[in-house]
Order: sequence, then C-alpha cells, then structure tokens
Amino acid sequence: MKLKRWIVVALFGFVLVLAGFGRVLKHYAFNFHINDTINNLVPKPIPGAFVDVIFILGGSALVYYGIRQWMRSIVAVISPHDGSRLIEVIYERRQLDRGYRLVAIGGGTGLSTVLRGLKQYSTNLTAIVTVTDDGGSSGRLRSELGVLPPGDIRNCLVALADSESMMAELFQYRFNEGDGLVGHSFGNLFIAAMCGIAGDFDLAIKESSRVLAIKGRVLPSTLANVSLEATLDDGTVVSGETSISKSSQPIRRLRLVPSACQALPEAVEAILAADLIILGPGSLFTSIMPNLLVPGIADAIERSNAAKIFVCNIMTQPGETSGMTASDHARAVLDATGRRLFHSVMVNVGHANRLLPMYERDGAFQVPADLEEIGALGCGALTGDFISEGHQVRHDANKLAAALLKVVDERNERSGLNVLLGSPARRSSPISK
Repeated sequence: MKLKRWIVVALFGFVLVLAGFGRVLKHYAFNFHINDTINNLVPKPIPGAFVDVIFILGGSALVYYGIRQWMRSIVAVISPHDGSRLIEVIYERRQLDRGYRLVAIGGGTGLSTVLRGLKQYSTNLTAIVTVTDDGGSSGRLRSELGVLPPGDIRNCLVALADSESMMAELFQYRFNEGDGLVGHSFGNLFIAAMCGIAGDFDLAIKESSRVLAIKGRVLPSTLANVSLEATLDDGTVVSGETSISKSSQPIRRLRLVPSACQALPEAVEAILAADLIILGPGSLFTSIMPNLLVPGIADAIERSNAAKIFVCNIMTQPGETSGMTASDHARAVLDATGRRLFHSVMVNVGHANRLLPMYERDGAFQVPADLEEIGALGCGALTGDFISEGHQVRHDANKLAAALLKVVDERNERSGLNVLLGSPARRSSPISK
C-alpha cells in the first residue's frame, strides 16, 4: 500500500523539525539539558547506548502507531460499516497496479471472458474493441443517433467492473417492454446519452468507466464510423457485420469502409508499451479482424516487443468459420494483415461434452487442434483444457488468464528480466477474492 515509504518520510521530517528547534534554541542560548537530565535518571549499570536504542525504536514505533491509527480513523469516517474491507480494496489495487501491462484485442463475448480473468492480475489492462457492430441495440443506436456502437464496449466495461456491483448489473439490464425501449440495454443508452452530453465517444467511455470503477480501461480501435465489407468465396460482396456473420460462403477478403480511418492514438500507445498482447478469443472475421484492419493497429502490434498470443476459439461459428481448424484461424489473421502479429497460438485440447450435441444441431463444431499445422506457420502451440460449460461453451476465464500470464513469466525468466527490472514488468500473481 506504499505506507512504509511515507512513514520514513514522516520520520525524516520529524527529525528535521527537532533539529530545527534545537538550532533555534541554541541560537537564543536556551539549553534545557534534556539528555543530561535523562542520563541522570537512568540507573548507572544501564549503558547509555542501550538507552539511545530504546529511544530510537520506541519513538519510531509510536510514530508508526500514531500514523496507522490516524489512517484507520479516516477510513472509519469514510466507510464506518466496512472499514477493513476498504483497506483490503486499497491493498488489492496497489498490488494490481504493479501487474504486467496487458492488451487484449477483439470484441463480443470472447473479449469479455478474457478480461474477467486478466483483471485478477493487473489493472494495467487495456481492452481494444471493434466498433463495426450494426445489429441489435447497438445497430439501432448507430443508425438513429449516429453514435458508434456501444454494445461490445459495454460488455467490456462490465467485465472489468466488480462482479458484485449493482451498477454492473444495471448496465446489462435489457428492457423487454416500452415503445422504443424494447431490446435496448441500459448500458447502451447510458453510453449514448453520455456521448450526447460530452460530444465525444471516447470521453463517454471514460466517464462510464469511472461510474463502474473498472480495473483497466476500454478503448475503441478507432473513432471513425466504419463498417465491414466482405468478399465471399463465390465473389459475392456482403456489407455489414450482421450480414457477414450470417453468410454461408467462406470469406475470401475483408475490408473496412471507409478504409482511410485512423487508429485511436491511446490504443497504439498501449500496444507499443505492452508486456503481453492477446488477440481473441471472439468471432474471427467480425470481432478480431476489424481491429487489425484499422491502419496503425497491426503495425503497432508487429513493432511491439510484447509477448503476442492468438487465442483460438473453442467452437466454430456457423457460416463465418465453418470447417476451419485452429491453424486455419491463425492463418486467416496472418494472411489478412500480411504481418507477423503473434508468436504463439493458444489452443484448447479439452472436450466439450454436455452441450456439444446442441451446438452440432446448429452447425457448430469443436475447432480441431491441428498442432503440427500451427507449427508449420512458424508459431508455437500452447495447449490446455480451457473449457467452461455453463449455458454455453466458453473459455474458462481463470484458466485462460493463468495460462496467458505464465507465458510472460517464462519469457521474462528466460531473458533474465526478473532480476533486472522493477515491479511493473514482473508481477503476475492473481488477487484472490
């Protein structure tokens, strides 16, 4: 909590004050002979050096105890019913502030999942989110109010907030009745309203982040009003993220319209300063790729000295990635950008059981882990059982985050950075709740 350093500062200041008073008193020829008086009171068998040590240690202890109790009194006033929990929160924040610099890129539920795991390790966490959504509540707000789609942004904000927060639940609340309100989530409307007040989408996200007190930050990859356009395998051109995700033909080429947009400078800075960059999981062509097509994003990833990992999806997405293996997912990203954007591919080798028949009826299958083909791409394969089967088959946020941070730990150990660097670049311990 950075208390010790301030106690030392206080002690040093106290010594200076005493020295100053002593100099003033000496200047005016005042001498109370305090030390001589004390020495006369101390029994002769006790050495004077021992008395000196007692004074130093006893005085330091009293200063520390006084400052500590003073802080507790302040905490009790701020949070009279749960002061101890406030102290724990402050301590957790301090520990998380010393974590790795993490950047996760994507959108949809996949990015939200990885953020829930990563926030246990660091608050130096940046989510870079796509803004090409044109369906559902986000699509309606985009067409009616002219704001960038807030849906994926909202999901990431909630993922980085306290999971027990009532405000987080409120942001996810979706109206099921009311003219014009049906289908909208409160969080989407809040961000849209904040955008209208602030006049800036980026500022609206920052204000919403403060409301939720999130661990980290959420950034759009661009502030331009862009949409997706895809050329399918049969030559058909499809416009809009929703239409592309529903297409039954394989996607041959993907592009942003307009293509001459600019990356958010804060997003580029976060990528260049990162210790770890994570691509995915999420819809390959409609959540991950749109970020990489924004000019400046892929270039920054390639230039960054961070560890770079592509997290492959567990299940295929009907139409969008039907029949694709893990290496096909990785190859699609490399081919679309023409850059070496990651060193490793994280692949699930566990097996979904209970929900698999339901997925297969809808045309979704578990992504085959063709590890040799991944190696042929010049990438390392990081394997593990990352499956969580609830209402849907998803990555287990905790397992995935632990595996990702382990990569950075091992990388630093190999390069000897743990010995040479200070706290920010070598902290990867989760804060348990």
